[in-house]
Amino acid sequence: MFARRIDLSMLKNILRHLLGIFALLIFALSLIIASIAYVLVFLIASEKKAPHIAHVYISRTWASFLFPAFGIRVKVLHQERINPESTYVFVANHRSLLDVPAYAVACTNTFRFLAKEELTKIPLLGFIIRKLYISVNRKNKAARVKSMENMLKSIQEDISVFLCPEGTRNKGDQPLLSFHDGAFRLAIAAQVPLAVMTIKNSDQLLSPNNPLALSPGTLECIWSEPIPTTGMTEDDIPRLREMARSEMIRHWTS
Repeated sequence: MFARRIDLSMLKNILRHLLGIFALLIFALSLIIASIAYVLVFLIASEKKAPHIAHVYISRTWASFLFPAFGIRVKVLHQERINPESTYVFVANHRSLLDVPAYAVACTNTFRFLAKEELTKIPLLGFIIRKLYISVNRKNKAARVKSMENMLKSIQEDISVFLCPEGTRNKGDQPLLSFHDGAFRLAIAAQVPLAVMTIKNSDQLLSPNNPLALSPGTLECIWSEPIPTTGMTEDDIPRLREMARSEMIRHWTS
């Protein structure tokens, strides 16, 4: 009986890795196609319209194709809480490589990601990130100030901004890493609502420590009620940060 359990465990692990290899090939091929589409949008569309076209017709379509191909269902809860015509600062937890395409599926608003500057150095992908998103070098104070200015400009152009306040993928056992203040400072400076999304189960479907260990299943994206920032000042940053953190913890543990 014990030997049979070991054999079943080994078989399950092998199947997970085979699915992961298949998913990696699908991801690579679809990324090439999506990249060509992005470049065409940047060449044809105006700078103002390009982010909307890229998000609605490429990013969301691409992500919506990937998940069924991986055997994963994305379940979006409380979508009605987010007005697709409004501008927000979006924040979410980040535990898996599945999270980024999940953000695109769950969020119908046009938005720009805040991305690490290192990603802009990747061939082709770096070009897309420079055109579509806002990059930042966290180690450089002047670069951080410039990225804040660019995010404020995006919001003034009615394009939301999406940040992961943990600053990196959480590969540990704790529900959340400590939060940086940037997203909350931005929401208060722009006086726009903070919209909190909690992703559940993505790390169970794709291990943060082994990108080939993929399993089919259901991934949940849960929206909280947007938090208004009208009238808030920089003194309210810690309170806003803790409100967002409490929402994520509440949904994570429910």
